[in-house]
Amino acid sequence: MPRAQKPAHIAMFSIAAHGHVNPSLEVVRELVARGHRVTYAIPPSFADLVAETGAEPRLWNSTLPTDDAPEDWGTELIDNIEPFLDDGIQALPQLIEAYRGDEPDLVIHDITAYPAPLLARRWNVPAIQLSPNMVAWQGYETEVEPIRAELRATERGRAYYARFRSWLEEHDMASVTDPDRLVAHPRRCLALIPRAMQPHADQVDESVYTFVGACQGDRSHQGDWQRPANRAPGTKILLISLGSAFTNEPGFYRACIEAFRDLPDWHVVLQIGKFVDPSELGDIPGNFEVYSWVPQLAILRQADAFITHAGMGGSQEGLANGVPMLCVPQAADQFGNADMLQALGVGRHLPKAEVTALTLREAVFSLVNDPEVAVTAERIRREMSAEGGTARAADLIEAELTERDGVLTDRSLVGGRRR
Repeated sequence: MPRAQKPAHIAMFSIAAHGHVNPSLEVVRELVARGHRVTYAIPPSFADLVAETGAEPRLWNSTLPTDDAPEDWGTELIDNIEPFLDDGIQALPQLIEAYRGDEPDLVIHDITAYPAPLLARRWNVPAIQLSPNMVAWQGYETEVEPIRAELRATERGRAYYARFRSWLEEHDMASVTDPDRLVAHPRRCLALIPRAMQPHADQVDESVYTFVGACQGDRSHQGDWQRPANRAPGTKILLISLGSAFTNEPGFYRACIEAFRDLPDWHVVLQIGKFVDPSELGDIPGNFEVYSWVPQLAILRQADAFITHAGMGGSQEGLANGVPMLCVPQAADQFGNADMLQALGVGRHLPKAEVTALTLREAVFSLVNDPEVAVTAERIRREMSAEGGTARAADLIEAELTERDGVLTDRSLVGGRRR
């Protein structure tokens, strides 16, 4: 694929959440390495992480709940979606000012960065969505319409949609007649997930969506991990992590410790997050390492099994390394991801309410000892590798730049159409 003819200013927009920032980081790092100037609009808590890629953080203040208080997201659907609209509305003036006199040539953005398409329209530049999870397929609207209808039947839901439409109209986006289309139906999208994790993948519009797979790279800056030298050859490695947000689960961690305590042929790395103190876990067996945070990818490259909450980031890291996964989802899309991994034949979905030391141990052993799981995991690992990952994502972004400049002539390079 032809490279962009000249360096460009590319602006990336996201929110202060690991599950939304992390998938884009290696793509941004690659674009910087190719000579582009990348600015990354992000709240201050993620500025250092962004700066490590070589991009310039453009700071704005967010009103979204943080990982320190995940309970602030509430329990109902409207509780989960209102904060994104509120945050987008208050962020837009900040972002306009942050880019005044330094407008980009191209906008790339996370699915939750609602101001980004509005800014691209304002600046008359292309926008590419970078989706860290599943995308819409033919028939998607029919499946979700009952949920939307239920939401619109409430006073709070009607007010949400009215406010969203008014905001879009105010900023010359009246053509987006349904606010849900802003996220679910972008003009162009790179799905930063493997095709294997996409429901109804054969019904996805390939002229809009391209699956590039896991965008991983050199994570040496996050630290390294090596299996202890005193462990016998053949000792199996188990990683246990519930991610970064829903980690206040001391009872779950105690069940994990009981499940794998002192097993001579297993070594366990347990990440407990920042809410739980190791003293709450009781006696730590000699075959366990316990940390508040671990370099997950470095461990997965050596792991034999992974107990995970089935966030999309961890799910695809497990797939990319051919590691069988026991999924104990906690919230949001994790339940669907767990079901997808089970359907693929590389995982098991263990509901949180059914977690005991016995169910954990039996599920992990059944995964690791099943030869069909190993064969399937290796096949998916190879398929993901062929999707192109970081380099392909950067190629497609550069193709958008060259097309804008009138350089690109091969229509097949950008999904079979000129836009």
